[in-house]
Amino acid sequence: MTAAPVTRRELAGFAAAGLAAYLVDLAAFTALLGPAGLSPLPAKALAFLAACAVAYAGNALGTYRGAAPGSGPGRPPAAAGRLRQALLFTAVNAAGAAVQLSCLAVSHYGLGLTSHRADLVAGAGVGMLLGTAVRFWGTRTLVFRDRRGRGDDATGDGNGVMGWTG
Repeated sequence: MTAAPVTRRELAGFAAAGLAAYLVDLAAFTALLGPAGLSPLPAKALAFLAACAVAYAGNALGTYRGAAPGSGPGRPPAAAGRLRQALLFTAVNAAGAAVQLSCLAVSHYGLGLTSHRADLVAGAGVGMLLGTAVRFWGTRTLVFRDRRGRGDDATGDGNGVMGWTG
């Protein structure tokens, strides 16, 4: 069985969910680090979890709405399916974050490129690009792989991938 082709609608939905998650991560990290007075690692961990929740909601209710888990023969009840899906989504996002951090670590500590610019290129450039590719692949192939939507009407794209407007 081959994977469904990637569509512009899927990419746009994934990007919109990712942008919303990024903004939540940035706002939560800033608030937890500053006014809340948490140390950096707990603040970043909580911001990461908040961002994962936003990204999951955006993808589950928007981009991949047709892939929602439900009850049926051999399938867990809808609530258990959603929990499993959310946990898998969080694991995929953690893998993307690990790729991003690895790029920074290799550049900074392995290659000795320690300037601020080198750190930005490795972490926010190359790392973000590769981490996003891992997140996209994992999200569409591991988390929302059951695409049962209909593409013959105005709400789907033929691959069960739903747009933000339904």
